[in-house]
Amino acid sequence: MNIGFDAKRVVSNQTGLGNYGRTLVNDLARLPLQLFLYAPDEGLPQLRESVSGHDNVRFCYPQQSTLQSFIPFASLRKSLWRSRGIVSDLQRDGIQVYHGLSGELPRGIRQSGVKSVVTIHDLIFLRHPEYYNWPDTRIYAAKFRRTLREADRIVAISECTRRDIAHFGHIDPQRISVIYQNCAPRFDQQPTAADLADVRNRYQLPEHYVLSVGTIEQRKNMLLAVKALHHLPAHVSIVMVGRATSYASQISSYAQANGLADRVKMLHGVPDLHLPAIYAQADAFVYPSRYEGFGIPIVEAIRQRLPVAACTGSCLEEAGGPHSLYTDPDDPEAMAHTLSQLLRGAPGREQRIELSMQYIQRFDGHNAAQQFMQLYQELANEGV
Repeated sequence: MNIGFDAKRVVSNQTGLGNYGRTLVNDLARLPLQLFLYAPDEGLPQLRESVSGHDNVRFCYPQQSTLQSFIPFASLRKSLWRSRGIVSDLQRDGIQVYHGLSGELPRGIRQSGVKSVVTIHDLIFLRHPEYYNWPDTRIYAAKFRRTLREADRIVAISECTRRDIAHFGHIDPQRISVIYQNCAPRFDQQPTAADLADVRNRYQLPEHYVLSVGTIEQRKNMLLAVKALHHLPAHVSIVMVGRATSYASQISSYAQANGLADRVKMLHGVPDLHLPAIYAQADAFVYPSRYEGFGIPIVEAIRQRLPVAACTGSCLEEAGGPHSLYTDPDDPEAMAHTLSQLLRGAPGREQRIELSMQYIQRFDGHNAAQQFMQLYQELANEGV
C-alpha cells in the first residue's frame, strides 16, 4: 500500500507532535508499506534524517505551480499547498490512504477518492481556551470541525481525547478509535555509565532531583511542584527540561523570592539524545499539568525506571496507570506528600516502578504500528 502522511511537523517540530510522527513513521517503516512524507519544505536536517534511513520512505515537497504566479509570499503558498493543493499530488502519486498526523486534513480529500485518517491529540484549545489567544481558538476550532467532515476515520491518542472529540464534535464516540502513542525507542535502553557521567557534568545536575520534561508554560503548572519544595527535604531539587515561556520567569521570580533559587534548575535546548540519561538520574518524575491529550513524558520516565507523580483532571492516569500517584493541581502540600513517597529510599518505590513498567507495555510501538496497518488496510479495501 501507498500511505501518505502530513509530515510538516515530522521535519520541523523537535518535540510533541514531531516526536509522535517520527516515532510512528519509523515503526511503520518496518512493515510492508510504501510511506510518502509530504512536507511544505525540507525542515531541519537532523529531524529529516531521523526517518530517512528506510528504503520504503520517500519525502515529497510542493512542486512549482501556477499558484506561485499570483501569491507573493512563500509561507502562504506552502500553507495553501498543505491545506488544499496537496490533494492533486496525492492522486498523482497513487496514495491509497492519507494520514493527518497532527489533527488536520486538506480540503477536498473526501471527494478526491483518497481515503483519509486523522490523529487528534487533544482539544485543549476548546477545553481550556484561556491558554490561547482568542483568534487562535477560533481558527483551531474551525479546522477541527472541517477535519471531522473530511475524515474517513478518526483516531484519538487517549480515551480522554476521544471523549473530548465526541463532545465538542457532536459525533458518536463509536466513530473514534483510540490508538495509544509510544515514546521513542531511545528510551527503551538504559544509558551507559559514561552517558550518565557526561550528562551529569554537562548540565551540572544536582545529586537528588525531581524531573519534569515539557514546555515550561502555564498549563503545565510547574509552579505547583516548586511550591512543594517547601515541604520536601532540603537536598531535593527540581529540574525542568523544556522550552521557556513567560511562565518560566514567573517560576524563577517565585523561587528567588522564597529562597528556592538554588533548588530550581531549568534546562533549555537539550537534545533528545541526552534525555534518557537526565531521566535515569532523577529520584522521581513530576507532571503537574492541568490538562493533556496523553502525557508521553510520563511513559518516557517510567521506561527509564522513574516513579511518577502527576495531577488529576485530564488523561494522565491513562498514561501513568494505577501505580503512579496523582494529586490535586492546586495543592502544593499534597504534591509534596506524593513526591515524598517516590524519592529514593521511600518504602515501596521499587515495587511501584516494576508495576508501572508492566502497565506501559500496552504502549509498545510495534503494537501501535500494527493497529495503524490494520486501519490502513481496512480503508484501502473500502476503496476497492
